Amino acid sequence: MAMTNVMDLRQLEILPAIAETGSFTACGRKLHVSQSAISRQILLLEEELGEPLFLRVGRQVRMTPAAESLVQLGQRVFLDVRETVGAITDRTRELRGTLRLSGGMTVCLYVFPPLLKHLRRVHPQLDVRLTVATAGRSVQEIRGGRVNAGLLTLPVEESDLVTVPVLHEELLLVTTPTHPLARRRKVTPRDLDGQPFVLFEVGSATRKVIDQFFATEKIDPTIVMDTENVEIIKAMVKTGMGIGIVPYQSVAREVRAGQFFCARIEGHELVRDTGWVYARANRVPRMIHELLAAFEAVKGKLRLTLPGRRHGVIG
Repeated sequence: MAMTNVMDLRQLEILPAIAETGSFTACGRKLHVSQSAISRQILLLEEELGEPLFLRVGRQVRMTPAAESLVQLGQRVFLDVRETVGAITDRTRELRGTLRLSGGMTVCLYVFPPLLKHLRRVHPQLDVRLTVATAGRSVQEIRGGRVNAGLLTLPVEESDLVTVPVLHEELLLVTTPTHPLARRRKVTPRDLDGQPFVLFEVGSATRKVIDQFFATEKIDPTIVMDTENVEIIKAMVKTGMGIGIVPYQSVAREVRAGQFFCARIEGHELVRDTGWVYARANRVPRMIHELLAAFEAVKGKLRLTLPGRRHGVIG
C-alpha cells in the first residue's frame, strides 16, 4: 500500500528520546508532552511504515531494527537542518572574531600583506593573527585548532584536512646583475655545474622540487647555505656568496629595479604549488568562505611569474 502520510520532524525527534529514556512516559517528560501523545505518534508511524518500531518489555521498550534506521535518519536530518540554519544566519551577520592564519616566509612577506589589507577593508571588525611556520608545523597548528587556515606549499596529504590549490609559482634562477650567468642569453642546466648555491632548507616542498631538478640533470650542487628565510637567500646572493632558486614574487621588485638578474633554466619549468589548508568539517565555516573570497579578490595583483607568460594563479 502506498504511504499517504509524510513522516514529520517531531516523530524523528521522539524516536531517539524514547531510545534514550527507555519508556514513552519518560520520553514525554523529556519533550514536555503527554505519554498519550507520544504513543499516538509512534502508532501513526508504525501504521504508516507497516512495521513495529518498539518491543515492549515490561515497562521498558526496545527499538527494532526499523526504529534504529529511523534514528540514524533523524540524526542526519537534524544535522542538515542545523547546518542550513547556521549558514543562513552566518550570511546575515557581520564577520567578527579572530582569524588565525599560518604560512611560510614568502607567503607572509608577499601574499599576506595585500590579503590582510583587503580583509581589513571588507571586514573591519575581524581580528587577524599570523604565524610564520613551516608546512609541517602549520599542519600541527591547524589540527590542534590553534590556526584556522594555512597557505602552505603543497602537497599536504592529510585525510582530516581540506586542501584548496590556489597558486602555481614559478621558481627562477637569481644572481647579481654582474654575475657571469647574467650575460648569457639562455641559462642551461650545464651552466650550473660548479656554481655555489644558497637554497631553501632541506625537506621543504620547494627544496624537493629543486633537488629533483638537480637529480634529473645529474648536477651535484655545491650548497654553501640553506635556510627557510627567502630574505636571507636574497641577502646572500647579493653578497656574491652563491646563486639562488626562488619564487619570482620574492624578487620581482628587485629584478625590475635592476638589482637582481633572474632567468628560467632552459628546458625546465620549475614550479611549486601553494594552497589553502584547513580542518575538514561537515560545513565550511563562514570565516573560511570569506577568507577564500578575499584571496580571490587580491590574487590577480600577485607577481608569480616572469612577464610574458600566462601562468601562476589557479582558479
